[in-house]
Amino acid sequence: MSQHFTDALFTFSSALSWLPPALVSVLMLVIVGLAAFYLGYGASALILRIPGTRSGAMIRNTVSALRRPMQVMVTLLALITALPAATGFSYEQEQDLRLFLFFLLILVLGFSLIITFRLMSEAYLNRLERLDYADDIMARAHQTQIKVLRRLGEILIGLITVASALMLFPSVKQYGVSLFASAGAASLIVGLSARGLLTNLIAGVQIAITQPIRMEDLVVINGDWCWVEEITATYVVLRVWDWRRHIVPISYFLENRFENWTHNSAAITGVVFLWLDYDAPMDEIRTVLREIVRGCPLWDGKVFDAQVADCTDQAISVRIIASARNAMQSWDLRCDIREKAIAHIREHFPQALPRRRVAFVSPETGAKLDITDPDTLLSPPIHCPPPGSYRGPGSEAHSG
Repeated sequence: MSQHFTDALFTFSSALSWLPPALVSVLMLVIVGLAAFYLGYGASALILRIPGTRSGAMIRNTVSALRRPMQVMVTLLALITALPAATGFSYEQEQDLRLFLFFLLILVLGFSLIITFRLMSEAYLNRLERLDYADDIMARAHQTQIKVLRRLGEILIGLITVASALMLFPSVKQYGVSLFASAGAASLIVGLSARGLLTNLIAGVQIAITQPIRMEDLVVINGDWCWVEEITATYVVLRVWDWRRHIVPISYFLENRFENWTHNSAAITGVVFLWLDYDAPMDEIRTVLREIVRGCPLWDGKVFDAQVADCTDQAISVRIIASARNAMQSWDLRCDIREKAIAHIREHFPQALPRRRVAFVSPETGAKLDITDPDTLLSPPIHCPPPGSYRGPGSEAHSG
């Protein structure tokens, strides 16, 4: 088929022999390129009309994303095939043009591979989202691996594509070999300057394999509660509850300590502390707290307890624990328990609210005074000197 195509081009060139050979060759290549470009456009348009809901939709999405690169690839292949028939060029010009076309072809091929790799990963991630695993550790682990490895794969494909395209030119190839052979100091400087980038790239691979963090994990960094929103090849985007974002190098999670509250499971146990008086009826209050927690829709029904965890000279500390499906629901659950518990205790057990105790003692005998006796309240427990009778050391009496 290629022989018939070349023979047709030679026939076209001989038909325009009255024009300059270089102009005929350029005109021929332009016509071949335009014909191949629109031929690729028509072929992709036909493929986009393939029916079907699942497999057909996947093919249509792939062809739609690769439409322009495929048209350029078909055009470049047609030009490379037609180049031997361009007799108007010298041998050196033909070889240079051939190398340039192969250079463009490798770049477009690498770009197409990156797009294909991205489409495959996005299809897998969309499938995970359709399964509705909101709190599934395995689903979030797969999301983390796919997103991190996708970015690393794109970088690797880009580097290999550019290197392969440059190696086509002998001058560049020879210069690169001599540069790596003789410029040891320059290589050392470049390596030191790229140390941070290489460290983060290697850390990204470790994160994808070991997974100390995953997508939508709840972590605590610098006192802020954050959700892992995005993991790139070199940094991690953390979303704070007030919509702020922390941009952290990915190597930070391998070199520093941090808290991950959803590493094994998204479920979490929240704690609420109440300070009550010593007269608080704990059995009745514990029953009320159990009813409050059971009435909260955010409680997952697994963990609940209420205990006296501590005490001071003024009050006791009641520790309430209740579990929820995730950290956000745990926060709302704790706020709900605290609000309803305080309202119920204030209304039904006012004696359980914290109070300060004061003892009145007689200054003469040291005995405790009965503050309910009116005579005790009217007689001052401490005898103060009358106004104007105080005389300090070395001073005169002051009048009131």
